[in-house]
Amino acid sequence: MPSRADRRVEFIRESLVELDRGLAKRGGALIVRQGFARDEIPGVAAELLVDAVYANRDYEPQALARDTAVGRALAGQGVDFRTFKDQVIFERDEILTRQGTPFGVFTPYKRAWLAALTPGHVAPHANDDRPRALAKPPAPLARGVPALDALGFKPTKLGDLGVVAGMSGGAALFASFKRRIDRYRGLRDYPARKGPSYLSVHLRFGTVSIRQLAAYAHQRSLLPNAEGAATWLSELVWREFYAQILWHHPRVTEHAFLSQYDALAFPNDRRLFAAWCEGRTGYPIVDAAMRQINTTGYMHNRLRMITASFLVKDLLVDWRWGERYFADALIDYDLASNNGGWQWAASTGCDAQPYFRIFNPVTQSERFDPDGKFIRRYLPELASLDDREIHAPWQVPIAIQQAKGVVAGRDYPSPIVDHAVQRAAALALFRAVRSPAPPDARAARR
Repeated sequence: MPSRADRRVEFIRESLVELDRGLAKRGGALIVRQGFARDEIPGVAAELLVDAVYANRDYEPQALARDTAVGRALAGQGVDFRTFKDQVIFERDEILTRQGTPFGVFTPYKRAWLAALTPGHVAPHANDDRPRALAKPPAPLARGVPALDALGFKPTKLGDLGVVAGMSGGAALFASFKRRIDRYRGLRDYPARKGPSYLSVHLRFGTVSIRQLAAYAHQRSLLPNAEGAATWLSELVWREFYAQILWHHPRVTEHAFLSQYDALAFPNDRRLFAAWCEGRTGYPIVDAAMRQINTTGYMHNRLRMITASFLVKDLLVDWRWGERYFADALIDYDLASNNGGWQWAASTGCDAQPYFRIFNPVTQSERFDPDGKFIRRYLPELASLDDREIHAPWQVPIAIQQAKGVVAGRDYPSPIVDHAVQRAAALALFRAVRSPAPPDARAARR
């Protein structure tokens, strides 16, 4: 049962309120309906006596089914349904290999993406046949944006979490990031530092323009010493890479991109999964990350990789369990990016990390949160440990644990698994289903 306290719903609702206010200043208003799109959109079209309905394209399987149903209903009324590209720079078959097939590896896709980029691709309002004027709707149709409780949801206090919805929120974040973009490459992996753009939720819900972001990143990446902008542009291209994977291979929503890994025999211990979800694994960087997502609906990208690797390769839990947990928890949840990221970490997807690359949670913690600042933010019970001790409290001499009031197994969980043991088990699990390389591939590696 979906939670009634859904941050995404509140974000969307607040964004619509802002949009409605902006339209009111121009003499317009939003027409609000609650119901299934296949019923409500044709209904409004009939009331307005329109000749065509315009919409931006979506690429998720359920959204495609929704839009197909809407198009059929409109066609039955003699109304055109015209859709346009909006949420990506390149869509569907616009970036293909020389053989005319979809890319399955990121680096050549990125090269092709950059080679195809022209000023027209990042110009605003690239589709010239969009309607230019917005007529004021008849008064009976414009009812304002319903309150959350009228929609069946509860407030989530987004403002207390520092999330500002709407185009104004996206513009403010982008303006802030522009001042930091040159440091992005050096800071992006450190969760206690202000490195990311934090624009992911705005990209997800269209309150910033991908064309504006990509244009800025690309132009700046051409300047001297612009590694930060170039790295951020790569992240925007990753987003499009996963979007085209989902478009060409919709089966990845339920299956491994590399089909042999559907046969992985995960033990799927529900006790271990629950500990991971609740931040009770005994590994501070993992637990702090899970508390971050549970508390705020956001998780730093480096931590997404660490927690995903830990669930799949330390706890031996099916990646789909974690992918679905993130789908419920993340305010910036995007099916293509979430699925692609999880399959990358699980080594089951396109361009995945090799199955034998398994993140050591302690090493990752020491490297990317060296002074324990992020851990202390979400695990205050460990605050008394020093910067070296905080990454692996169970390794601290018991006398020091007692003196500092952080006894493993009493004040903070002992590790629920042994990383070295689980690493070996994960390697065995993957080897059992790994397809042998063809002879020519083996020869090429000699």
